[in-house]
Amino acid sequence: MKIIKEMCDYIDEELHDAEKYIKRALEVKQDYPEVAELFNMLSGEEMKHMQMLHNQVVKLIENYRKTEGEPPASMLAVYDYLHQKFIDHAKEIKVMQQMYMEK
Repeated sequence: MKIIKEMCDYIDEELHDAEKYIKRALEVKQDYPEVAELFNMLSGEEMKHMQMLHNQVVKLIENYRKTEGEPPASMLAVYDYLHQKFIDHAKEIKVMQQMYMEK
């Protein structure tokens, strides 16, 4: 489904933005603590957006199964690949967010 592809693109964008913000927060924490806190907060918000998009994709797939049956194998294969990629990226971001909290 085209909408799932579109939403996966948005998930990827949210993850990249979350990573950008938390990296910058770590870089400026000593010199600009208020700015760093803003970047940290923005990173967290991007992760929330990513989760909201992910939840909707899951609902779309579940609804498709209820109305149309099992999605095409090729679509599921692509989604499974992207899903794992997103999970791995999110873990990396969460590690950086934790580093920020500990420093």
